[in-house]
Amino acid sequence: MGNKKAKWLIYTVLVGLIPILSRLIVWFATKEGTVEILSSSDFIVFGLVLHISNINEIEHYSSLDEAWKTFQNGVSILFIVIYSVFLSLTLIDGNLVDLTVVTSCTMVLAFFSFLIGYSVYDRISKIDDRTC
Repeated sequence: MGNKKAKWLIYTVLVGLIPILSRLIVWFATKEGTVEILSSSDFIVFGLVLHISNINEIEHYSSLDEAWKTFQNGVSILFIVIYSVFLSLTLIDGNLVDLTVVTSCTMVLAFFSFLIGYSVYDRISKIDDRTC
């Protein structure tokens, strides 16, 4: 695995997973029913971290195809908007919003965000490998 992808996994993915991992530890250590094992807000944070990282990283490479950079930034901005909508839904009274659906949707979005982030860092790491 390239140095760039390893750093991405450690610095970005693991940091993004902190809320999810923390919740799992708290869920495991508390009495049943005290804490939900899954929360949409944790997956929202994970996705936001990944997409903000994508935007930041892409902007530092002038050797990347401009059309690809624009497309990737657009995808990340779109996902950030979608995550913002889901975050807004979590702030509404639980009787008005099906939080199970919101959590399921954010889990799927987070999975796709991970795949997108991996593809971005895979392409960037190949550029770094050629320049070394």
